Amino acid sequence: QVQLVESGGGLVQAGGSLRLSCSASGIIIRLGAMGWYRQAPGKERDLVATITTNGDTNYADSVKGRFTISRDNAQNTVYLQMNNLKPEDKAVYYCKADSRVFARNYWGQGTQVTVSS
Repeated sequence: QVQLVESGGGLVQAGGSLRLSCSASGIIIRLGAMGWYRQAPGKERDLVATITTNGDTNYADSVKGRFTISRDNAQNTVYLQMNNLKPEDKAVYYCKADSRVFARNYWGQGTQVTVSS
């Protein structure tokens, strides 16, 4: 199976930056798209950004120009560089990885991002 371990969450001032990391372990061959999603209290889990094995990216409109998603050469780690953070970015951020071996998605445990005004 695939295990995802996230790091980098925390508290940051509005306008500041934060970098999230998500490392995949286990059966990590043939990982497909990876991405970040977030969920605020009382709201649905929403797409933040995804990146394919080819490097194609997709961003939510609310984070375009501020967030950048990337992945390492082994395609087993995904990053989310978050700049110019806003209070509305406060949420639990979840990492997702698609496994072509198991034909299913795997999720991380989530990491809290808090932005103070």
